[in-house]
Amino acid sequence: MQSQLDCKTTFPSPVYGPVHSWQVGNSLGIDLLLQTSTCSFNCIYCQLGNIENKTKLRRLYVPTEQLEQALSTIDFSQIDIITFSGSGEPTLALNLGQAIRLVKSKTDKPVMVLTNGSLLFSKIVREHLQEVDIVAIKLDTAQEHVFQRMNRPVPGISLESIIQGAIQFRQEFQGKLCLQCMFMPANLVEAEAMIKIANDIQPDEIQLNTPRRPYPLEWHVESRGNHTALEYPSRKLATITKAETQRLEALIQSATQIPVISIYGSKGES
Repeated sequence: MQSQLDCKTTFPSPVYGPVHSWQVGNSLGIDLLLQTSTCSFNCIYCQLGNIENKTKLRRLYVPTEQLEQALSTIDFSQIDIITFSGSGEPTLALNLGQAIRLVKSKTDKPVMVLTNGSLLFSKIVREHLQEVDIVAIKLDTAQEHVFQRMNRPVPGISLESIIQGAIQFRQEFQGKLCLQCMFMPANLVEAEAMIKIANDIQPDEIQLNTPRRPYPLEWHVESRGNHTALEYPSRKLATITKAETQRLEALIQSATQIPVISIYGSKGES
């Protein structure tokens, strides 16, 4: 019998998965963007490939009614967590808060939002995020020029504004706050400088990643998932080794006293 969570026959849908995440287990994805890849960043390692709609303007992409219909047949017992992510930066969706409340009304499973932090300067965005259990903010560098080269934000977004927004959000947020750090050979030397930022933000957990998923040469809605059995062109990216990750893990843990997990740890290799 086909799983109720198998969305392959119903694309496009704002609900997809479950996607296995080394950080949180089996995650049901919520995609409030969907029409194409949409983000305020265009990261060189993005699993969606080159972002087609680069913007920092919030608007409605997927009506909440469409999400409610998609959730109506979901068996939440099969998943560990619900994650707002999908086809780009979820805080760009004007109805994020409404969608979070809808999901919360359907299940008591934890709800997480993955964000690049670019809109944390906005009070209303921070208010929307207060209602989730976990927020994970991207941090890949401590230097503006590396940020511009690696994360390639739209004009008007700076690393400093993201850091200050994250500090403000930490002061307000009662849930679990994570920093997600993507390391490649190009930014490996950034780790020590990033320690100060982590100490300033004071997250509950730091997650070390490296891009083991390929980079699609064009956007496909299926790239939201685990990238298994790809049927479209993509290329592999440069990654750091297990030994390098373990060194970073020990360094950051010692310097911050903040719990650190990594893709090469027991969770990542499970």
